[in-house]
Amino acid sequence: MDDKMNYYQIARKEWQEFYRNGAAPLTQEELDSIKSFNDQISMQDVQDIYVPLTHLIHLYMKEFESLTVSKGLFLHEYVPVPPFIIGIAGSVAVGKSTTARLLQMILSRTFKRRNVQLITTDGFLYPNKVLEERGIMDRKGFPESYDMEKLIEFLNQVKSGQEEIKAPLYSHNVYDIIEGEFETIQQPDILIVEGINTLQLPANQQIYVSDFFDFSVYVDADSSLIEKWYLDRFGALLDTAFRDPENYYYKYAIGDRKDAFAMAKDVWNSVNLKNLEEYILPTRGRADIILHKTEHHIIDEIFLRKY
Repeated sequence: MDDKMNYYQIARKEWQEFYRNGAAPLTQEELDSIKSFNDQISMQDVQDIYVPLTHLIHLYMKEFESLTVSKGLFLHEYVPVPPFIIGIAGSVAVGKSTTARLLQMILSRTFKRRNVQLITTDGFLYPNKVLEERGIMDRKGFPESYDMEKLIEFLNQVKSGQEEIKAPLYSHNVYDIIEGEFETIQQPDILIVEGINTLQLPANQQIYVSDFFDFSVYVDADSSLIEKWYLDRFGALLDTAFRDPENYYYKYAIGDRKDAFAMAKDVWNSVNLKNLEEYILPTRGRADIILHKTEHHIIDEIFLRKY
């Protein structure tokens, strides 16, 4: 990791000692309900990793609020505190969705008066029809497949305190944007934005999505491990998709399993691995925290950005 010179490298055992005053504010059943396909996480992970991480986020939030108050004093007027936005990035299948949902639940339980909402950047992918028209369907997930102007506009609306903001809705079952359906964000105090592109992609030469983030997390692992998790997840999807003809994976679920896995492996090598190496991994050094995973999704090291 060439960019680790800018980080404090902290072993799991050391990290868990930094803050031990809080109990995990959820049950095993609740944890199981928010886990992604084939992700592995335990209550011990919540206690050792995520409770201290929540405390660190709280420190960032207090500094953020203090700076807002100071701006108001300077301007001699009341300045409302904007939503605190947390970005979560990482490869496909690395477990960032579980991290995002878990943080949302812990932050909601820890700060009961705060409105904590979550959105993924999948909704800002161009619809498949547009990708096909542009001849970039095989580049889905790459920078050019996202409507970044729409995502930048959305984040601007969130930061400006707009009361109700609608975002496009993406379905992994049909592998496409659901036309005419939206998810609504309503004046969050904390907004978590999760996606492979959250720390990358300028909409133009001046503005990055990450410019809107007040704290950011990159979920990291060796690419060979992520490939294994990707293929394991693909197998788990096949085990359920055969029940639903509308599911994108149905045709693979009812076909030859060996051929299906050959296709998945090809997609990993030609799309997901290429995207990771060329566009996602180079953004890792922008994150405030890097959660490094090893076998079985176990977080063994944490990197905290120095400056």
